[in-house]
Amino acid sequence: MSSLLVAHTRYLLLEQLRVPIGLVASAFFPAASMLAFVVPFAGQDPMAATQATGSMMLIGAMSAALMGLSITVAQDRELPWNPYLRTLPAGPLPRFAGRIITTMITMLVATIPVLLIAALFTEATITPPKLLLGLLALLGASVPFMLIGLFIGFVLPSKAAIGVSQVVFFPVAILGGLFMPPQIMPGFVQAVSPYVPARGAGELLWAVTAGSTPNTVALIMLGVWTVAAALAAGWAYKRDEGRRFS
Repeated sequence: MSSLLVAHTRYLLLEQLRVPIGLVASAFFPAASMLAFVVPFAGQDPMAATQATGSMMLIGAMSAALMGLSITVAQDRELPWNPYLRTLPAGPLPRFAGRIITTMITMLVATIPVLLIAALFTEATITPPKLLLGLLALLGASVPFMLIGLFIGFVLPSKAAIGVSQVVFFPVAILGGLFMPPQIMPGFVQAVSPYVPARGAGELLWAVTAGSTPNTVALIMLGVWTVAAALAAGWAYKRDEGRRFS
């Protein structure tokens, strides 16, 4: 099983590098947002800059998890190679795990420009141990978005997955307080925000990297979203398998 996992991961990484537009998009948008909004407006405040850096890292991770994963899974389903792989006795685990590992690597690569901008142009401060914990928290907090991406990829064709993943991504990120601090958002948005998965992910990352006190409701809802997304992704996979292979 380990050799199959390594083989699938290597193949998917090479595939990503040959067509790197998804990786470039995941890294460019949060980096551009850092330069346009964080550096001029929050760059001189260490606490605000550190939290904003975490938000931009999460935006890049969400883009890779939700949009990148949904589109690649939907495109895979339309290729003749995918049905053949699903008939092999190894089962879906090696390819699934390889896809998840590849997505996580893409997330970590997407954080590099954000971290460089934060280090060079802002007063954000963090110790190496906190940075490591922050990256681990980033990967953990991205699990529900990867599961939502899998759900969309298994339910929709690739052209529809592109549009739907974008429609889901931006409202969730905005309501989650990733583009602006939750405290300055309108009252009705503040009321809804803790129930959005991006807010729970942000609270976890802000607590680890900036030492803020997390919103309990948001963290609980992050767990609820993870379980719900896991059930939905499992159902979508079985539905796709039943329709195409029965």
